[in-house]
Amino acid sequence: MPNTSTSPRPLWQRMLIRRLKFLAIVVVALGVLLGGSYLFAPQWLFNANIAREAMAAHLEKKSVQAGDTRWSYYEGGSGPTIVLLHGFADSKDVWLDVARQLTPHFHLVIPDLPGWGESSRDMSANYDIDAQATRLQAFVTTLGLGRFLLVGHSMGGAIAGVYAAEHPAHVSGLALLDSFGLKFKENAFARETLAGKDPLAFTHAAGFWRATDLVLAKRPDIPGRFVDVLVARNVQDHAFIAKVFDELRQPSQYLALQNRLGQLTMPVLGLWCNGDKVIDISAQDSLRNGLTHASAISTSTLVGCDHIPQLEKPGETAQVLTAFALSH
Repeated sequence: MPNTSTSPRPLWQRMLIRRLKFLAIVVVALGVLLGGSYLFAPQWLFNANIAREAMAAHLEKKSVQAGDTRWSYYEGGSGPTIVLLHGFADSKDVWLDVARQLTPHFHLVIPDLPGWGESSRDMSANYDIDAQATRLQAFVTTLGLGRFLLVGHSMGGAIAGVYAAEHPAHVSGLALLDSFGLKFKENAFARETLAGKDPLAFTHAAGFWRATDLVLAKRPDIPGRFVDVLVARNVQDHAFIAKVFDELRQPSQYLALQNRLGQLTMPVLGLWCNGDKVIDISAQDSLRNGLTHASAISTSTLVGCDHIPQLEKPGETAQVLTAFALSH
């Protein structure tokens, strides 16, 4: 009679099938985990994505006590040191796309400014431009940074400029991106803020997108649950945002950099987006005209962005900063 029994599969086939089954189980489990995280714990997934971007930029998250603040900051890369300061109601994460292109050539230090992001805050303390510049000196001293290129965006630009005026021995060059603290042609944003309305504080997704339309030329593709995370963070920070907003509405603050331009002696770069609806590009003229003692003055204008070039034009921003750093 013929033999109808099935021959056992070769060992390599059995092992391959087991591995494929295991991989299928892992894929299904990951899909369930990520899907569940997106729906029920988007904060976890959001933070994991930020950590992935920081790793891709070769940055390590660190913390240090300096003065009255527990500073959270990124550090990474090798070469000349660049310190990058973020703007109002923002955090160190805004620099990640630019940092990925700078770390192969520079040593980067990117802090959450006191009161913002993951750095500590004291609601009874002052967080205006002058107070933050004083805190920055404590941070620089604690880390022993020596001389460095100082880069500041928006509010961070005013802090960087005031710091450079008061501590020129530390600053080899100063780069100001769409910087606060300068005179500029009055726009709708200036009128609203001087009247006491802060368009960067919001309580729902519609408010988030209105603020986004103000600072970006094109809406980014952000998953809906990530928008919920950003709204929740803004709501949690409302009291602090309102406090600092009121501090910065004083003439001594919104002209803090303008009043110190004559003290700047290092090379200075002014980089602006041509469509900035927050700090009008006319501020670049105020910067250039006020730099009476700077050893070199450079200006650069990026087309197709609004107020945050490091988000909308990270490649071009990194190129401009690299050229400025290498030339000085």
